[in-house]
Amino acid sequence: MATAKHVFGKINPWLYAENGIELLAKYGTIDKIPADEVRPKSLAEHKLIYDSTSETLEPVYFWIIDFMENRGFPPEKITDNFASSPGSGHFAELGQRATIMQQQGAKILGDVNTVLRSVLNIIYDLKEFRIRLEHYDNLKLEDKDKALAARLSLKQIWMDRVDINKGNSSVKAMSFQGGFQTLIHAFLAAENEKDVDKMDLNDVVKRILKPRIQEFNVWLEQSEKELRKRYELEKTYLRSQVNSLKLYSRWAKPYLKAAQQLEMSDMSKDVALIKSFNTILLELTLLGKMKLNVKETSMAGELPTDLQNMKFPRDYYSCVLVEFKFRGIPQRAGQQSHYVFGGRADVTFSGYALNQDELDMFKQEMDKSDMGDVLNLIEGATTESLGQLQEEINFFLEEKTKDEKKEEKWTEEVNPILAIAGFYNTSGEERKSLQGQPFGTKLKKLFGFSAVSDSEKSKEKKEIKFIKPESWVEKTQLREFTKKNSIDAAFDIFDIYKKNHGMPNYG
Repeated sequence: MATAKHVFGKINPWLYAENGIELLAKYGTIDKIPADEVRPKSLAEHKLIYDSTSETLEPVYFWIIDFMENRGFPPEKITDNFASSPGSGHFAELGQRATIMQQQGAKILGDVNTVLRSVLNIIYDLKEFRIRLEHYDNLKLEDKDKALAARLSLKQIWMDRVDINKGNSSVKAMSFQGGFQTLIHAFLAAENEKDVDKMDLNDVVKRILKPRIQEFNVWLEQSEKELRKRYELEKTYLRSQVNSLKLYSRWAKPYLKAAQQLEMSDMSKDVALIKSFNTILLELTLLGKMKLNVKETSMAGELPTDLQNMKFPRDYYSCVLVEFKFRGIPQRAGQQSHYVFGGRADVTFSGYALNQDELDMFKQEMDKSDMGDVLNLIEGATTESLGQLQEEINFFLEEKTKDEKKEEKWTEEVNPILAIAGFYNTSGEERKSLQGQPFGTKLKKLFGFSAVSDSEKSKEKKEIKFIKPESWVEKTQLREFTKKNSIDAAFDIFDIYKKNHGMPNYG
């Protein structure tokens, strides 16, 4: 299984992989190198061992993270894995808790799926209502051809959904089966009872046709009111269901995340994990980093003074990687439901010098690990299920009526600088789309640049497949200084802990 050290060896095989040259020759580029094939190495490595079955292991951990914080290397947790022997009470206790979290999360996910199906059905209903309402809107247009087409469409709907319930006495049944072939054509052509009198039809057909025309006109007026009312009610119901879906998603996420965190790692091959023993294994990895301030360091004389006014495309960091391996004996704390751990702690301090590109790629690679996959599944089961429908949901919930559109007025602020630049020579719709945007964005739009701000671009995450080569100054000055600083920091944290606790030197 690839660790943080393996990933460092992948992103910078020249410095942090013993077999880096062979891997580059085999795979060509760093993004194709499998992390688990790396033989990792670091700039410096120190190891201490703390072994005490009577004292808990927490003080070791908390002393180190507090000291790293004070030393200027605020730690970030990279991995946190554990495994208990199947025969221990700790295994049974955590297994029971994990089961409760899984069951509760699964129950809420079931509610999420139910509401999601409801949202889908409402959206489909609203789409059908909208198509029907377009016919009623077109009926009132001044364009006679569109109005006529809308009326004919509504007549077809009336015949198929309303009049068809009359069975053999419906317009279609009498036209196709009752011998009144002209009835359906006359019905489509007439708008009112007076039009029927003007048609060249026999009295029998006219007596059948007049009540049908009257019924259709009554239905036309009433159905529009009912349909618009139903359309608004469905939109209100959609808003309610969307809010419920968001709420259920928020409720489900903590249970799913807790269930994932209570899952044990597969350490069954570790010789310390015996099935019938009362044993627990813990693996923790912390990464502390200190950003290099080139200007201040140059002014202090630790870097050439010529560098203090130079700008570099990326930052450099001195990093300390701390790996904890605990082998403990879980003991219940009195009658309480939690455990304390005494045992052996192997702590390794390693030094690394990394630039911002390498750190970004490191985070990207760690996100591809099993931990990242599980968190993505949790996010996909809750938030993304709603996100896929968000565009259609917003269309209906933010839709404005015709009266609101008429009342809505656009007032535009006039900027003299933009006027000189010719911004107001563009179309009104284009200027309206930029209403409220920053001054610089409007200028970029005017001169043909993208209107997306730099801050918005920075939020877009792109996969990093390669790292730009270092310049001579970066390689010989910034990289070398952060190397020295990380080596010193890794030794200081190791040495000061060892001296404060009266421990012998193990590395």
